[in-house]
Amino acid sequence: MLRDLKVFSGRAHPELAREICSHLNTTLGQAEVTTFANENIFVKINESVREADVFVVQPSCSPVNDGLMELLIMIDALKRASAGRITAVIPYYPYSRSDKKDQPRVPITARLVADLITVAGANRVVTIDLHASQIQGFFSVPLDHLTALPIIASYFKEKQIPNLVVVAPDAGRAKLAAKYADRLAAPMAIIDKRRIGNVDRAESSHVVGDVEGMNTLLVDDEITTGGSLIGALEILQDHGARDMYFACTHGILTEGAIERIRSSQLKEVVVTNSVPVPDSKRCGRVVVLSVAKLIAEAIWRIHTGGSISKLFEP
Repeated sequence: MLRDLKVFSGRAHPELAREICSHLNTTLGQAEVTTFANENIFVKINESVREADVFVVQPSCSPVNDGLMELLIMIDALKRASAGRITAVIPYYPYSRSDKKDQPRVPITARLVADLITVAGANRVVTIDLHASQIQGFFSVPLDHLTALPIIASYFKEKQIPNLVVVAPDAGRAKLAAKYADRLAAPMAIIDKRRIGNVDRAESSHVVGDVEGMNTLLVDDEITTGGSLIGALEILQDHGARDMYFACTHGILTEGAIERIRSSQLKEVVVTNSVPVPDSKRCGRVVVLSVAKLIAEAIWRIHTGGSISKLFEP
């Protein structure tokens, strides 16, 4: 039988791990994580985890490859320390966009990452809003796929924005937009977007649905450079949209993204702390919501054998 619940964190996002622990009324596990002069990562678990139910919090954020390797080494260290069960809590999954062979001679890196995590010794995985839902099938161990949609939708519901239309930035996000529209009791529209090659740039042509004179909420799973977002905003403006908002789970916000947001007509950008969002990226229009309570509740239900799906019932 599994004994104590323990939460550990790598160096990717210890603030989120500590916030999760505060909701669980526990303290963060003691571990030493360092990098030697030769760039090799060293991990030492500084407390007993024998037969414990252990959760390792480590989202994918810059530097991505270092964070992934750190996660794998922590899992291996915990396994060799006789942890009863090890759950990798990965709020933002690494290489999630490389989920299929859409060109000749390209890898499916999201599957490779799943294999690495499993072989390292993880018995279970928890993640939030995968870029592609089929990634769940890449794992041979149980995966709990959480969503920040209720958190974000509740935020906008409280704002009571009149004449709101939920907009999908492309056909692939139509189901996501429909879920937001249902939560917000709002109509939806879809932007017809065509991506160009492998670059973070897309051409958008027209909008399916009525946005003229309406306030719009664009929804997606993440924002990286902001280039696609700006293209979508221009299309909405051309079709007569008024106030424009954007919401997503993962605020990656790479170099140049904040400048694009500042120079845009966006009223507000809402993201979560699934990855760190430093003050330098929190310009006046960027709002960061916390997923710590959601993850903490999922951890507690996993530990006690409760239902995860009930977390998302309306």
